[in-house]
Amino acid sequence: MIDSSQHTFIDIFTKPLLQEGEEILLKSVTIPIIQRDYAQGRENAKRVRTRFLESLYKAVVEKPITLDFVYGAIKDGVLTPLDGQQRLTTLFLLHWYIAKKEDVSEEKYSFLRKFSYMTRYSARDFCAFLVGFKPDLERGHFALSEQIIDQSWFPFEWKKDPTIASMLVMLDAIDSVFYNTTGVWEKLQEGAISFYFLSITKLGLTDDIYIKMNSRGKPLTLFEHFKAELEREMKKVSSDVCNRIMGKIDNEWTDLLWKYCVHKDTDASGDEEISVDVIDDKFMRYFRFVCDILCYRAGGTLQGKVIDEFQLIKEYFSCEASNAIQNMEQLESYFDCWCKIDGNAEPWGLAEKFMSHEHEEGKIEIRYDIDIFKSCIDTYSDRNGRNRKFPLGRIIILHAFVEYLKNQKTITESEFSRRLRIVNNLVQNSENEISDSEARQSGNRMPAILKQIDEIIVRGNVDDTITNGLNTYQLSEEKEKLEWTTANPDKAEVLYGLEDHRLLQGQIWILGLSKIGLGNHFKMLFDCDWNLVNQVLMTYGNYAQKENSWRYQLGSGKRKNVESWRNLFHKSNNENSDATRSVLIKLLEAHDEFTDEILQNDIDQFLKEQESKSLFDWRYYYIKYPVFRPDRYGKYWWRNAEEDPYDIMVMTTPLAVSEYTYQPFLKAIKDAIDKEDRDRCLDLGDRHIRVAKAAYVVYDAATETEIDRVVIAHNDQGIDTENRIEKMKTYLGL
Repeated sequence: MIDSSQHTFIDIFTKPLLQEGEEILLKSVTIPIIQRDYAQGRENAKRVRTRFLESLYKAVVEKPITLDFVYGAIKDGVLTPLDGQQRLTTLFLLHWYIAKKEDVSEEKYSFLRKFSYMTRYSARDFCAFLVGFKPDLERGHFALSEQIIDQSWFPFEWKKDPTIASMLVMLDAIDSVFYNTTGVWEKLQEGAISFYFLSITKLGLTDDIYIKMNSRGKPLTLFEHFKAELEREMKKVSSDVCNRIMGKIDNEWTDLLWKYCVHKDTDASGDEEISVDVIDDKFMRYFRFVCDILCYRAGGTLQGKVIDEFQLIKEYFSCEASNAIQNMEQLESYFDCWCKIDGNAEPWGLAEKFMSHEHEEGKIEIRYDIDIFKSCIDTYSDRNGRNRKFPLGRIIILHAFVEYLKNQKTITESEFSRRLRIVNNLVQNSENEISDSEARQSGNRMPAILKQIDEIIVRGNVDDTITNGLNTYQLSEEKEKLEWTTANPDKAEVLYGLEDHRLLQGQIWILGLSKIGLGNHFKMLFDCDWNLVNQVLMTYGNYAQKENSWRYQLGSGKRKNVESWRNLFHKSNNENSDATRSVLIKLLEAHDEFTDEILQNDIDQFLKEQESKSLFDWRYYYIKYPVFRPDRYGKYWWRNAEEDPYDIMVMTTPLAVSEYTYQPFLKAIKDAIDKEDRDRCLDLGDRHIRVAKAAYVVYDAATETEIDRVVIAHNDQGIDTENRIEKMKTYLGL
């Protein structure tokens, strides 16, 4: 039987330890030369340090804690730790701090002199000097570490000793956590913090094992700490599931991630170089993704929660979690599914089978990395939404893949292809709905969204009865399209091709299923010059949409600025959206093909007809003069469109009036708009010109008094019967 008696840091020095049935009173605890440096005070160990100190603090103010096993060998009364060096060192520093803070008698803390480091003489001497040092712990004085460094017995070069540097950081951290506590020494004596001691001779370990486990210069990584904690917590929930998962972490799951860690590159000389990414980081990114899904499935939000990996273990995989066993099984299934793809395909092969960067039959068109699993394990960022490189929309798509893989025995590839298209359409058209923030007006919709995705992927149902989820209009459209493609399988590819157009992104409302035959005309039209498209649409009618009760949306000419057209072609609460649809369909039905020449001919004919009739409505000016049609945004402000459609402002930002907003009827005359003037008058030095209803008004620049008024002839409907821009140019002699 192996002795595993429970001890405190105090009583290992004051009470006998058992080794091979023999009671031995320790002379000292010595960290051997072969051990690595003390690491818990390192800069990159902040999370480990913070978490450990929080546990120690709770142990002395709330509930005692046992720090698991310390392994070591006792020879000639000297305990040489095999495993537990970090914990023992932190306990040494904690006991020293509490003894000094609570003014404990030297007799009671003299055992601290029996703890020493042999890794370097400097670390050994530092421990000895520290025990005899009395710090000033009153607030307002130098930090504890600065006081120690300032002592005459502290040589400057000691600051370079990694163990000493780490101890100094830890002492400051201990001071921060325990400064306001009282009566801690008594709690330590009573066993608030304990551990089990095991003799390595009893375990049959040898020096060879010791050397392998403690290779100097290779400190334990954060991931190794994480794995140990994960195993410890899961084992309390279920040993069987824990053992299975830990075995897979070291085998199947490592094999999976390893495929993404080795890269071959060619250097300047042409030789191949192999680089290896850190597999631990990739595991942790996917682990965070799984935990985020668990959070959403439980109805939670990530906003406002800064949770590190150790907290995630406690929240989802410990006895404190209400669904710990289910969460453990979910974690297992989320990793396993990528290891067991039907047909022995690799994850990247699976992604390429269903996704593409351009329209392809049987695939969805995306504009991010096709290997979505790789993207996750390479870029998945922190859980509070900052610097999110893997946005919520992509989380939804990855979740869809996972649900398919978990259910691939009952879902065919063709079924998944169709269902993934539905999910992608919904994601692309739910920008305002996809949110996990309670602070946003839309609220945390991710729990409901995941339920909707499960229905689509697993059962093939578009469930629009789940509230507070994806865009309700798009859900209705997807439901209708699913029924339509089932009834018209021969026309499905025509629909999919239209869905993948860059201006539609899955939503076809602007044409509708009844006009699906115009899909090819739509593609031809927008293969033309978009400036011409903008002009020719206006010849068929006013297609502007009013948004937010004051701002108007029209098209724009620059091909890379697609937002204006997407705003017009996607169903919204904008006023006049039906007119946009009507005007577009009228144009698409007017020709069998579309080229720049055909569009220009329509434009020229319209302008010629209006000029022959001497009718110059605002659409005429919009089509005739480029200054009315900036390349970006397509945003306008009519102060009163019904009473005076000529009182128009062209916006140069997408949402608000700015100093660069201008009056196009003035700018078309001369590019001299006064940015500081509310009406954006034309600044001609000694004169200012403003637009009034059916007139231009000329003001003296110095006195702002009216000196002339140029009246524009118009008919009973208020439409100009003379070109007001050309008339004003003539008046000014331009």
